[in-house]
Amino acid sequence: MKSNSRLLSLVITILILASMIPVSGQYQNYNQISQKINALEREYPALCKIRSLLRTDGGSEIFLISIGTGDKDSKPGIAIIGGVDGKFILGRELAVGIAAKILQNSSEEEIKGILDKITFYIIPDVNPDASAQFFSGLKYERSLNSSPTDDDRDFLNDEDPYEDLNKDGMITLIRIKDRAGNYIESDEDKRIMVTADLSKGQTGTYLVYSEGTDNDKDGRFNEDGPGGVNFNNNLTYEYEEFGLNSGPYPVSEPETKAVADFLFDRFNIYTVFTFGPQDNLGEPMKASEKPAASSPSSQFPGPGQGMMRRERGRITSIMKSDELINILVSDKYHDITGAKGAPVSDADPGNFMEWAYFHYGRYSFSTPGWWFPVEKGKNQEAAFLKFAEKNNLKDLFIPWTPISHPDFPGKTAETGGIVPFALHNPPQDTIGDLVSSHYKFIAAIAAMHPELEFLDVKTEDEGENIYRLTLKVHNKGVFATNTEIGEQNLWTRIMRLTIEPSGEQTLLSGLKVQKVNRLQGDESAEFSWLISGKGSVRISAGSANVGQVQTSVVLK
Repeated sequence: MKSNSRLLSLVITILILASMIPVSGQYQNYNQISQKINALEREYPALCKIRSLLRTDGGSEIFLISIGTGDKDSKPGIAIIGGVDGKFILGRELAVGIAAKILQNSSEEEIKGILDKITFYIIPDVNPDASAQFFSGLKYERSLNSSPTDDDRDFLNDEDPYEDLNKDGMITLIRIKDRAGNYIESDEDKRIMVTADLSKGQTGTYLVYSEGTDNDKDGRFNEDGPGGVNFNNNLTYEYEEFGLNSGPYPVSEPETKAVADFLFDRFNIYTVFTFGPQDNLGEPMKASEKPAASSPSSQFPGPGQGMMRRERGRITSIMKSDELINILVSDKYHDITGAKGAPVSDADPGNFMEWAYFHYGRYSFSTPGWWFPVEKGKNQEAAFLKFAEKNNLKDLFIPWTPISHPDFPGKTAETGGIVPFALHNPPQDTIGDLVSSHYKFIAAIAAMHPELEFLDVKTEDEGENIYRLTLKVHNKGVFATNTEIGEQNLWTRIMRLTIEPSGEQTLLSGLKVQKVNRLQGDESAEFSWLISGKGSVRISAGSANVGQVQTSVVLK
């Protein structure tokens, strides 16, 4: 009986675990992702720790997955962020999938070596309330959290939501035949509505709105639906005051503050990867040809260090040496993932990717993870329908269907358009391949992390029990020890070099503790001391975002 009881218990356990793993190639809802995340911690307790950064107004947790060995916060860290825009649900799948792949391959030599030296911090979905709309009974593209907001500033909250007029469970568009309209059917694809171009002699024949009614009779449609603030417009860099969905002030939202607080507390993070609408992997950021204005500072250089200069004024383009790394990482992205071309990327005000670089001061890379080809000058929606037809993708356009619209009595009104989320997310059967290729990319870039070593350690007997000790601190990684833009950022830890003579020794020249300036990949800085007395000398160097290196030298 005991044997049967154990067998039954084992079967039940297997069934429970199996229920937590969604069918391969499907987008996962909040419960499925939560179960998968927690299953990772149970299966890999020595490497994986899960905690919640916040419970949102919508009742969902923002999960943090920490992966590494030993004291995770004392090693260089990589942050991987998904869900910055609820329309791009693929990012959640990529973030969770990469976490699972890292753990599944943790016994392999390559990943084992990486986990011994760096830590991964993965936040799969920073705005789960927005992402949840994909899985709801009424599907529409949502980027907003659940904070009740007066989006149209009429002293009412969430009073003009979407309505499903044709009862198909999806919010698309409505078009109304009206000579006062400014829309026409596209020449590229008659199903697509585009703005009439007066320079080409075109005049509009349609009004076009999102599907719904004008509940508050202000002439606008669905402008004040549930929620109100977009995480990806709520950061401090280029924040837009009184902007649409930007929030009452920067970092006003619990989700934004929780993520920013976590990152600011982790001085060991040296780079951030984001899956969202911004892109600098398909097409790298460009440095300005004009040098930033600067003036000499009063800082005194240490041995082997040049005079520092304090940057003045506002920096709005990537720094030159950081651009080189962006180009390198972008090339790797194309080579490993096989991605071609680059998606259309808007620099939305207050977005996370630019904040992570310009204000957090880290290397920051972002990609939607998937896109379809759009020829220059061509309409994106028409290009998508062409792509869908070529790849035999079905049911991605709702045909224009006549309806009776209460706001337009006596006029011809129709609903139709591309289904929600289709423009931004790939077919579900491609998710597995995308996870695999992005995992390989992340692993390759992680292997390039900054790492210090001591080179050319030399001792010279100067006579009279005095010794000269010389060495180089060398960055053997590809990434610099910190970004160029992070040089003047208070949230970037500087590298420190410390020498500790034994009790019988005296330091005659050279500083006991001194700063090590930023080292680019394969760059070194040389240091020298005069020491009186024989014995062992301990030397250490490093910072939170590059790790520590130590050595001992015997003077005799």
